[in-house]
Amino acid sequence: MGRVSNKVAIVTGAGTGQGEAEARLLAAEGASVIATDINLDAVSRVVNDINAQRPGAALALKHDVSSGEDWASVVAQGVEKFGPITILVNNAGILAPASYDKVTYAHWQRTMDVNAWSQFVGMQTVIPHMKEAGVGSIVNIASLAVVNACGRFTAYTASKGAVDAVSRAAAIELAPFNIRVNSVDPGVIHTAMVDEAFPDKASIDAAAAAQPLRRMGRPIDVAYLVLYLASDEAWFTTGTSQVIDGGLSVSGGVTPVMER
Repeated sequence: MGRVSNKVAIVTGAGTGQGEAEARLLAAEGASVIATDINLDAVSRVVNDINAQRPGAALALKHDVSSGEDWASVVAQGVEKFGPITILVNNAGILAPASYDKVTYAHWQRTMDVNAWSQFVGMQTVIPHMKEAGVGSIVNIASLAVVNACGRFTAYTASKGAVDAVSRAAAIELAPFNIRVNSVDPGVIHTAMVDEAFPDKASIDAAAAAQPLRRMGRPIDVAYLVLYLASDEAWFTTGTSQVIDGGLSVSGGVTPVMER
């Protein structure tokens, strides 16, 4: 308990999945949490649960992360309620699968806006408040697609590559202000997004079997890594890209049969 006490966090895409787990865990560890989502009903349910455990610990806001105007509103409301924001978890994103020859400009632009531009404009909006506080931790959720690409996710892969690169650049620029920036590259985490990519039991089972640990990750697994990066425990950690994938990124090749 208390690993992020007295800190103020924004978590985007907090209505379900990884964002929900991150918002709940940060609140349980003492942070005041501004939980946002395009689906206000979903994020309100999460915040109601948090506030039942810690009254007044969380605020639910509707948020189109691709909109700079929405970011300005969310940050202003969060600061008014809790004070300067010291943690930003850019979690919201879309998968938007499409085969290479079906990717249109509109598809590409929408994916980049929601997955990459949203994270940049979020940082841009929050950073003045972190400078005011004299400290900050930004955690940008990228994807294992940055390391291990796969078919049907061209625009998604490009957008997450942008997140990874922008995070490293921001880490250098913001270090003099005591603001740390790290990205997280989750592998196959069992969320609604994964259910979209693997829509039946056979494909889900095959995806799990392909993991070295023979199971998918859970949202809480990512949330624990986010908690570490958000906390003062990660005081000397910035500019990193942290893989959490059950070993998938280092698997490959053929395992020889050895004589006993």
